[in-house]
Formats: sequence, structure tokens, C-alpha cells
Amino acid sequence: MPRRFLQRYMPHPETLRRQRSLRFMSHLIADPSLWVLSRRSVANAFSVGLFSAMLPIPFQMVLAAGGARLTRCNLPLSVGLVWITNPLTMPLIFYGNYRLGAWLLGTRPSAAPTQLPTRWIAERVSDILPALAVGSVVIAFSAALLGNLAIRLLWRWQVSRSWKRRHLRRRRYRRDVIEE
Repeated sequence: MPRRFLQRYMPHPETLRRQRSLRFMSHLIADPSLWVLSRRSVANAFSVGLFSAMLPIPFQMVLAAGGARLTRCNLPLSVGLVWITNPLTMPLIFYGNYRLGAWLLGTRPSAAPTQLPTRWIAERVSDILPALAVGSVVIAFSAALLGNLAIRLLWRWQVSRSWKRRHLRRRRYRRDVIEE
């Protein structure tokens, strides 16, 4: 079942509450409803985490934690999913977001330089920002919706598979008991 798989990798709330760097959030971490692993809370955590990850803003983890609190979904999953956009994947994801935004706005995308100096970004920020913002919001909503739907379907499939296995086990047990 997905719950057991997720529990294996989730930190314990008490361990996080004891850490000095997280003491200011102890009231948030202590809320037991933010640690529930149900189909709804996990699916909504994927929505919040993927949405936050696709936005080109600083403090994505803070946004994900706030979103988890507002939607009452699983806090560690929503915050952890933000790391999909890590320093290695961020340029590719945000460039894809920019290209989509440029296509949606009907503008011609700027050619990416072979090296990405900060000066190039600063000179073209007014050209890049509208397309990047539109593309990022569209991708963020799409990723949130698809992530939520995928988790709900995967969870349902796993539960259905588990029920079928249990039913077969019971049927075999009954057959073996009757044969004896």
C-alpha cells in the first residue's frame, strides 16, 4: 500500500520539532493533520508541491508549507516535492516554461546563449519575464492537476490490487481448510 511506502521515507514530526533551526515552526510541525497519509492528503500535497516547484520564485519551500497548511495536506511531501526544481533541473524546467509562455503570448523566444551569464539575464529580464510568468503559471496548474489525478489513480489502483490479493488469499485459505 502507498501509505507504508511513504511512511518508510518520511521524517518523524518529533525529530523535526527538536531541531534548533525549525523551532520557530514547531506549532506548524506539531499539527497532526499535516502528517496524515491518506489518498486525499497525499494527492493534495503533490498538487501543492508541484505547483510551488514550477514557479520561478525564491522561497518555494515556504510557499509549499503555507499551501500545505491552507489545504490541510501532507506537509513533508509538499515541501519535499519542491526539490524537483533543484539547481540541476531548474534551468531546463524554467526554460521550457519560458518557451511555452512565449508560444502562448505569440512572441518570439530569445535564443539562449551557450553560457548563461547574469548580465544576459539582467539585460533581457523585461523581455523574458512576461513569457516566463505565463508559462510557469500554466505549467504549475497543469502539473498540480496531473499530479493530483495521478496520485489518486495510483492510490486507487494499489488499494484495488491489495483487495484482490486479500480476496485470493482468503479463497485459497478456505479451499485448503475445506480439503483438510
